[in-house]
Amino acid sequence: MVKQDRERIKKELSHYGRLLVERELVVGPGGNISARVGDVVYLSPSGLALDEIDEGSWIGIELGSGEVIDGPKGLRPTSETTMHLGCYMARDDIRAVIHTHPAIATALATTGISKFEGMVPDFIAYLGKYIPVLHFIIPCGEEIRTAVTEELVKGHNAVLLSNHGLVTVGSNLKEAYYRTELVENSAKFLLACKVFGIPRYLTEEEKEAISNLEAEDYRRALLKGAGAFKIL
Repeated sequence: MVKQDRERIKKELSHYGRLLVERELVVGPGGNISARVGDVVYLSPSGLALDEIDEGSWIGIELGSGEVIDGPKGLRPTSETTMHLGCYMARDDIRAVIHTHPAIATALATTGISKFEGMVPDFIAYLGKYIPVLHFIIPCGEEIRTAVTEELVKGHNAVLLSNHGLVTVGSNLKEAYYRTELVENSAKFLLACKVFGIPRYLTEEEKEAISNLEAEDYRRALLKGAGAFKIL
């Protein structure tokens, strides 16, 4: 069963890697993604575009020791490995991490704001009342790992990085991917609002009411239980 689970997760990683490129949420070899199976984390290899990674090229690292235990010779895991492993150690419910460079959301994060507030019901239901925005941090080191995981521990499921990109997490790859798409779409929505006039933000009462909707509870539970992954 463990072997089957690992093969399944590699297939899912390749699927969502292609989707991220198709939706222009990453460009070239930018961005990196991972998923956890038991105590092993499979990460994208460094230097490859996400749509170039076949199912045999994902690199498995033991979460506790950080040792590579699976993957082809000659490839190294993403340079953001430290951040990915930190996300999994921050919360037991995290089973997937997606780091992308969505143009509009990243531009928004680079304007000096400290948080991106929700303006539509889906944002509140899947991302919370707001997404924290971190100041620019040099990638690949302990500083960015610490900064991102500190926000995850607070319960956030997405973190925007000024001059850099976006990190989303989920109980599975589908949930993390949907959150990535939703952040970029919400940034486009805000941009359109600013073009047409003055944006109207949801009130705290409205945000609380959306969070407590039974229909949203059902949709969230359905997404978290998205185990029946199929490639059509």
